[in-house]
Amino acid sequence: MKKFAIILSGCGRADGSEIHESVTAMLAISDLGGTYDCYAPNIEQAAVINGLTSEKTAEHRNVLVESARLARGDIKDIRELKLSDYDGILLPGGLGAVTNWCNFAQAGIECNVEKSISDVLEEAYKQKLVIGAMCIAPVVVAKVLGKYGVTVTIGNDKTVAKSIEAAGAHQQDTKVEDACVDEKNRIVTTPAYMLAHNISEVNQGARSLVKAMMRLAE
Repeated sequence: MKKFAIILSGCGRADGSEIHESVTAMLAISDLGGTYDCYAPNIEQAAVINGLTSEKTAEHRNVLVESARLARGDIKDIRELKLSDYDGILLPGGLGAVTNWCNFAQAGIECNVEKSISDVLEEAYKQKLVIGAMCIAPVVVAKVLGKYGVTVTIGNDKTVAKSIEAAGAHQQDTKVEDACVDEKNRIVTTPAYMLAHNISEVNQGARSLVKAMMRLAE
């Protein structure tokens, strides 16, 4: 039975982990015979966005506390993550990936990545765990691991692709229902809502992602 650590960035597409992507990833792991645990950085969110109006509010929220909504309270601080207990890590998308894990949304590829996230990605790569990422989250993977020449996808967005290439990584155009598999570097990515029009398409991509991750973990 394969075991994965899902890393969350909050709760909600506008300021945290995209809910459809997170849930379909969890469901795919469970349906395909695996298990997962959830983790998140114990840090303040970069911003709190009104999900109805998309406007920034004056609230202050914590990434770990907000991520607990998605994990039904069963979640731990990423600093407690022991990678040796897992076969892979999975990073759903959502704007929290590029605002809470790093400041790519403001600074582009010159962004700074939150240390707990960069440390986990570096160590997972060194331990040869399978690394999965959805939607915009592959940008974070590219920023941290681009020096190894990794290949990822964010669908077919040419602007974001240029940032990925600038980090030393490669961007591969991929259909919404498929996953981009970097066999050599053990990295699997899928476009999700970079291309998807509905949750069904996200689900197809999530299942393709998890199937590939499980195969690489054998």
